[in-house]
Amino acid sequence: MMERGDPRGGDSVPAAAAAAALFSSTDHLSSQFHKQTKVFMQSSSQNPPYRGIKKMANKVSNFSHLIQRFTSSCLLQPFQGDQLSLGRAGVDSDDDLDDDGDDYDDQEDQDRNLWEDGGGRESSRAERVIEMEMIMGEVFDAVLAMKSAYVSLQEAHCPWDADKMSVADVAVVSELRRLANLRERFWRVAGGGKGRCRVGAATLREVVAPYETAVDELRGKLKAKDAELGILKEKLKTTASHANCGRKVTTSKSKRKVSCTTQAQVTISPAPELFESTMSLVKQASKSFTGSLLSLMRSANWDITAAVRSIEAAYSAAVPTAVTAVDSIVGTNHAKYALESYVNRKMFQFFDNETFNMDGGGGRFSTVFHPDQHRRDCFSQYRDMSGLNPVDLLGVLPTCNFGNFCFKKYLSLIHPKMEESLFGDLEQRREVLAGKHPRSQFYGEFVGLAKAVWLLHLLAFSLEPPPSHFEANRGSKYHAQYMESVVKCSSGLGGRLGMGLVVGFPVSPGFKLANGSVVKTRVYLLPNYEL
Repeated sequence: MMERGDPRGGDSVPAAAAAAALFSSTDHLSSQFHKQTKVFMQSSSQNPPYRGIKKMANKVSNFSHLIQRFTSSCLLQPFQGDQLSLGRAGVDSDDDLDDDGDDYDDQEDQDRNLWEDGGGRESSRAERVIEMEMIMGEVFDAVLAMKSAYVSLQEAHCPWDADKMSVADVAVVSELRRLANLRERFWRVAGGGKGRCRVGAATLREVVAPYETAVDELRGKLKAKDAELGILKEKLKTTASHANCGRKVTTSKSKRKVSCTTQAQVTISPAPELFESTMSLVKQASKSFTGSLLSLMRSANWDITAAVRSIEAAYSAAVPTAVTAVDSIVGTNHAKYALESYVNRKMFQFFDNETFNMDGGGGRFSTVFHPDQHRRDCFSQYRDMSGLNPVDLLGVLPTCNFGNFCFKKYLSLIHPKMEESLFGDLEQRREVLAGKHPRSQFYGEFVGLAKAVWLLHLLAFSLEPPPSHFEANRGSKYHAQYMESVVKCSSGLGGRLGMGLVVGFPVSPGFKLANGSVVKTRVYLLPNYEL
């Protein structure tokens, strides 16, 4: 074992040897660092992503200079006392120096790996930027597609198209899911991890939740409509049962209702009495609609007498036997009868045709080939429709036979100039021409009259034989057996009833039934000398 040097600076050979060994090792490490730094500087000047590592290399080079300065100081000032342990460690064995060289090589490999990892991270970052740009492009495409799907969803609301609504809803939800997937991809690329995925899934649920709520509401409305349909069916059965139980029996002294217990097993069937009661409903509906029409005319400041005269003149041009000078025989206070006469003539036109001339004038083929079946079908339709609200029926089946009947009669009854004068526009006429039924109060009154006439027509062709339809012409002699006056005759004329009175114009038609009973025609009577 070598001796320690004199603490006062006598023998400094061991310290110098240790310092020389340390300097040699440090110089070796410094040279290696300088080589690596030079190589790295050349590569960093050619590859921009390595510029960040260049600063670290400069720091390593500065550190090697510090070590050189420290070793130089050791050569000039030998170690003293116990501080010689570093020198002893340096001269004890050459193997220690070899081990130090191996450590330096390992450190060199670690530094090289560090530089390579830094370059790899920069390359990975560039790849992420490219992928994010691709994701953003897909996001824009998805937003445009969702916008288009949402526009289709709005267009499906008005007019309502259930099929188109379903397709558009699926498209919107699909695009929302696509956006959610793109969001998850973005967080994966950005390093968001699984937590971001969970946030994306939660966001997707929040977006889809309103649509699921809307679907649930639509399902609830559908169930409500089904329940309403069931209630209407029950009402129809109840109405048929009441009609079955409420048939009246006429006696010579009084009229009384037959109890349900005695009539429960009696099946309702077409009968002359039922036809007469239905005709009474037609009269009531006709008076109500005419009153509404007359009120609208007065609200529009019409000249009622001139209006009635023009209506009758137009009808006289088509029917020569019709009255031609209403203003000469009808006062202003009786104009409602002339207007009701016009309404009934329009509504009962083609009443004798089994299809109301809806098929263009074919008619009566069903009666000829299958008369019994046709009568049963007509009466079945009568029973089904009698208890229904006509407006609700047309809302569900706007283009059924009854709906087409309403279209045709409205266009025939209400002239375009009349409608424009009464309502200020032709909106209702445009809706009718488009195959829609207006929701106005006036059209509702008209539909009520149309239903009464339609039911009377169905019942007429349920009877065997059908009732014969007749009207009284102007100037015809008054017959009490077939006619009913709509106005009370004065006392002077009352004594001459049937002698000096003639028909001014018919107000509503009459019918003669197979059992001999007669539904009297309503007429407006005048003294013979006033014609």
